[in-house]
Amino acid sequence: MRTTASARTRTSTRRTSTRPRTRLTAAGALVSALACTLSLAGCSGTTKSDAENDAKDKAGSAKADPGAPLKKGMKLAFLPKQINNPYEKLIDEAGIDAAAGYGGKAKEVGPSDAKASSQVSYINTLVQQRQDAILIAANDPNAVCGPLKQAMKQRIKVVSYDSDTAEDCRQLFINQASAEEIGRSLIRRTAEQTGHKGQFAILSATANATNQNAWIKYMKKELKKPRYKDMKLVKTAYGDDDDQKSFQETQGLLKAYPKLKAVISPTTVGIAAAARYISDSSYKGKIVLNGLGTPNQMRKYVKDGTVEEFSLWDPQKLGYLGSYAAASLVSGRITGKEGEKFKAGKLGERTVGKNGEVVLGPPTVFDEKNIDDYDF
Repeated sequence: MRTTASARTRTSTRRTSTRPRTRLTAAGALVSALACTLSLAGCSGTTKSDAENDAKDKAGSAKADPGAPLKKGMKLAFLPKQINNPYEKLIDEAGIDAAAGYGGKAKEVGPSDAKASSQVSYINTLVQQRQDAILIAANDPNAVCGPLKQAMKQRIKVVSYDSDTAEDCRQLFINQASAEEIGRSLIRRTAEQTGHKGQFAILSATANATNQNAWIKYMKKELKKPRYKDMKLVKTAYGDDDDQKSFQETQGLLKAYPKLKAVISPTTVGIAAAARYISDSSYKGKIVLNGLGTPNQMRKYVKDGTVEEFSLWDPQKLGYLGSYAAASLVSGRITGKEGEKFKAGKLGERTVGKNGEVVLGPPTVFDEKNIDDYDF
């Protein structure tokens, strides 16, 4: 499975407006109330109709029509954790290309940092633009919920991918693989490299990242098994998906814990930064580095002996699946209810699981033997 990412640049615009305060007469109050009802951004309250429609959508009582044609010209927007994240760029570009294939119009917009609230203004703008679907990799599961719920009240479909929101803030979550499978496998494979002994640390992305925290939770659960009694997690550090900070956090971990045997970094930015530091240091060949990365980022570190192996799924397939899932929601083929099925182009039929989750599949382990077979 050899894939090639395309390079594109997407931009977004933000609009702000100011309005002078005025004293409302009774008639003016009526006009204001009507304007509030029609406002795309919504007001502090909701109408009875809005609440009922929202409840129906979330309860899955809307009837799916699996045979419905995909809506032509639908507008989709991908909102990554940060616009300059190379991993998420692969996902989004693949989703945009998929949309073009079925007659949709997709774009990527987003912040330059991965702070918890950095995506909120972009969601508000996308609601004002009347997108048919918003696909989001959430920096924080709750910070984005308010505006996403407003989007759903405007009948905009919301799909999370890579990093989930709170469950009631979207219709579907496109998960790259089971969180439990990822977390437990990272411990298992790292333990095999260290002989099930020694101290290790985790280099994560942001402290609030849903996917990172889910994986770390299962890492800790796996670590409780008797076979890992001689292994100890000494610290979880956060590089905030920033290359330089992740580089510095790696340096800090290795100096603070001289007996450290391994670092697990379940983030593509983190593992590449950690590998860069270790490859040019006295720790090369002494520290096991494992985690999640892309072949093109990690190839030189595998070949120079810094890293023995790492894992990841195909991010382009994740974006492709997310695009088709959103299109199926917009077109009425599915509603997000457990058990519903939809066709995802070349990926075939997919099933909506519990809590609206759609899983891409198990990750691939990359090493010196197979890394040249991949290009992404």
